[in-house]
Amino acid sequence: MGRAIEIIKKFFKFVLAEGLGTVVDTAVLWLLSHFAFQKYAGDYLIAPVISFECAVFTNYCTAFFYVWGDRIKPRTFRRFLGKYVFYNLSSSGVFLIKMCFLLLFERLFGWDVVICNLAALCVSGLVNFGMGEWVIFRRR
Repeated sequence: MGRAIEIIKKFFKFVLAEGLGTVVDTAVLWLLSHFAFQKYAGDYLIAPVISFECAVFTNYCTAFFYVWGDRIKPRTFRRFLGKYVFYNLSSSGVFLIKMCFLLLFERLFGWDVVICNLAALCVSGLVNFGMGEWVIFRRR
């Protein structure tokens, strides 16, 4: 029972921390789709990639220092960079899931890109938590 409670606590910390990444992702996506791109490819393909990478770095920092920081000893720059490589690769896989859902939601419902992105982030966030908990920052 203790392990389940620990995972639930981590999940709530993760949700709070990912909220910051969602704000970054959404803000960058909105800025790019309204001021930098005018066509479908820019709005629905290029802008989400750029906003995603901005959010990944934000999410990684909160994961490394806040969510799973108690599992990282010692905290060195080398360890920070090493885990970031794996985190980014994992996030890239999760990004593909997010993009599939973003495009699916756009096709099914015709929603604005920002709404599609938020809905897709809900789905991909569950996968992302699992990767952090059981792969990247797993208990040793």
